[in-house]
Amino acid sequence: MKFAKQIFISYAHIDNQPLSPEQQGWITRFHQTLQGLLDMRLGRDAAIWRDDKLSGNDVFADEIVQQFKDVALFISILTPRYINSDWCTREARLFCQEAEKNAGLVVENNSRVLKVIKTPVDSLATLPDIFKSVLGYDFYTLVEGKPLELDPEYGAKFKEDYQQKVALLAWDAAALIRTLEAESPSGAQDPLASAGAMPKIYLAECSADRRETREKLITDLKLNGYAVLPDQPLPLDDEAAYREAAAALLEASSLSVHLVGATPGATPDGPSQKSIGMLQNELAAKASQAGSLKRVIWLPANTSSANGQHQAFIEALHKDAEAQAGAELITGGLEELKSTIYRKLKLIEQTSAAQGEQTAPPEGEGEKLVYVVCDEKDRKQTVPLRKWLIEQGLVVKLPLFVGEATAVREDKEQLLATCDAVLVFYGAGDEQWKYAIDSDHRKIRAYRGTRPLPARYTYLAEPLTDHKQDMIDMEEPALINGLAGFEAEAIKGFLQAISSQELSE
Repeated sequence: MKFAKQIFISYAHIDNQPLSPEQQGWITRFHQTLQGLLDMRLGRDAAIWRDDKLSGNDVFADEIVQQFKDVALFISILTPRYINSDWCTREARLFCQEAEKNAGLVVENNSRVLKVIKTPVDSLATLPDIFKSVLGYDFYTLVEGKPLELDPEYGAKFKEDYQQKVALLAWDAAALIRTLEAESPSGAQDPLASAGAMPKIYLAECSADRRETREKLITDLKLNGYAVLPDQPLPLDDEAAYREAAAALLEASSLSVHLVGATPGATPDGPSQKSIGMLQNELAAKASQAGSLKRVIWLPANTSSANGQHQAFIEALHKDAEAQAGAELITGGLEELKSTIYRKLKLIEQTSAAQGEQTAPPEGEGEKLVYVVCDEKDRKQTVPLRKWLIEQGLVVKLPLFVGEATAVREDKEQLLATCDAVLVFYGAGDEQWKYAIDSDHRKIRAYRGTRPLPARYTYLAEPLTDHKQDMIDMEEPALINGLAGFEAEAIKGFLQAISSQELSE
């Protein structure tokens, strides 16, 4: 449906007083910046309206309330003055009432009320309940523990953060306006509003020292068209409810990203007394092991904590396979983190596309792909094995041995995501190499989406070592003894496993 006005900005007039006579008021500047960015996002002139003339009197009903039915979105500039103003809170209540009668207050899980938090407030009790359940846009930063609003007049860093926040708000507003405009009585929707094929990202809630990074990632991901969860606050007053809500969002996501700082962050009220960082990591690790969720943990080098429980968590992320389950640990800077996130998303999209193509397979679809993992020194030694596998009608791929680290990693993940079998050629590599390969392959499930897990065998080749002999003596499953040289008879069990897609670990 169409709206005559896209946005109404609700604010307390005292919050628009300029710092000096030659400057603009904060609300005036915000209005102008949002106007320009929203025009660009929508590709047309947006009608953004605010009450810059009227004051609390009977004209209110005629000039404002009557127009709420024609307004798509309501932006509240929250400050202590706003929540204590009968006028402002009345605007909020009346818009919510009109919205409920006209297209609804919540559209596709998105609220038509957007909170711009210029200054933190102690309570939202004077406002409608919807204000408590939607995420806000924090237009302030903490300086020596005290909130200071983002104002371009305060310097270049404040200006940059301010512009970024308005850009994110404009993006979200444009997407919601398109969704509202696409709705019709018949239920038909515009393709732009219904396009939801891109993977969703669960960007875990974090401590205050990582909040700025999280907000930058949200902006970047949304500007690239990705949906970011959680899209509303998770319940901190009940640990069980927090776990349930986070688990449901993780189930709906393809990638989770965890930003770990020096402080633990909030702790939901409950028996475990675990921080939100610990709880979300625990839930995401389980989701990754049980399904196709990919994970990235950002733990910059030298991060440590004065909090004993949180320091133990940091150490576990470095050393504990269970804490790391399904995740790639990034210890570098923000750009490395962003590069890793987009690489993971690209792989998810490629895997999804490949699965979609299975409904109309090209000629040769029956060919099975075998990923032979070996040390570069073993390339020549694998030739007889690879030739024989190809003669059996299989496609054989080796790892990428040269190139940039990112390209090598992408190639490995793509092969693990699409292969039908993995054959670890244990020859020149030492025991540490074998351990690293096995650890890496425990993440296979996270790469494969809905594809079945591949058969996985280990092929022992010269030279004989104590570790290889121990594997033989212990009669490890899915083991092919090729120490005496290549023999086709020894490989037949592997071929049968490929045919039946049995998993051997």
